[in-house]
Amino acid sequence: MRDLAGGFRYLLAGQRWVFRHGRWLGFGLLPGLVSLVLYAGALIGLGYGADDLTAWATPFADDWSAPWTGLLRGFLTALVFGLGLFLAVITFTAVTLLIGQPFYESLSEQVDRSEGGEVPRSGLPLWRELWISARDSVKVLGRVLLYGILLFVLGFVPVIGQTVVPALGFCVSGYFLTQELTAVALQRRKVDLADRLALLRSRRMLVLGFGVPLVLAFVVPLVAVFLMPGAVAGATLMARDLMSVDESPSTEAAPGGPAAPRDPSAPAGFGPPPPAYS
Repeated sequence: MRDLAGGFRYLLAGQRWVFRHGRWLGFGLLPGLVSLVLYAGALIGLGYGADDLTAWATPFADDWSAPWTGLLRGFLTALVFGLGLFLAVITFTAVTLLIGQPFYESLSEQVDRSEGGEVPRSGLPLWRELWISARDSVKVLGRVLLYGILLFVLGFVPVIGQTVVPALGFCVSGYFLTQELTAVALQRRKVDLADRLALLRSRRMLVLGFGVPLVLAFVVPLVAVFLMPGAVAGATLMARDLMSVDESPSTEAAPGGPAAPRDPSAPAGFGPPPPAYS
């Protein structure tokens, strides 16, 4: 529970950071607005075409008596649209980050600068950074698609499909959403995809505390646009602390005594860390 709360605090810290730096809030909204238009069109098209798709996929139900045909196809239509919405939430971040790579990288650098210490730079040309981001996003989305298919199938299981599966879907979405957002800061630190995933796996509850509330908010399209800059800022704060803990387990020394472990669930700006982390 401590890590869950810590992840949520990073999310709040990121939103506070962009509201304290209003210019960066406006700067970070542009890529999200472009993505919003693209995704709104795609979801509207899916909404209109889902009925036809399920009717085409279930010709065997044409001769069923009422109301079974309508119930089956209505259920499948809801599942198709739910899967589309699930994929939209996950891919929205990847596509927005790809469109706004220069915007969000500059924002992430500014967060590092404002918090003090080193401001890492990848040193790569823009086209190379875009290629790495796109390649890694495709790999992550491949994993998401596998989970999505599994959850789609489990959605047919009575009771579990209507209770446990949606909750798992939000957890999967939140986990990979956080991976995409922290990639902005971690890629600048030259951490490759495999190491990023390993780093986040080591703090699953922290990641879920950050990502799940964000996924729930991203279900509302306009909210996703306005929260995106703060999400990048919060993910940068979290990446900074995760990397500092990963590289040095004792980062803050007490006067005249041994160094005390830093609590990675406490974002910068939330006061001094507790004397020990467990």
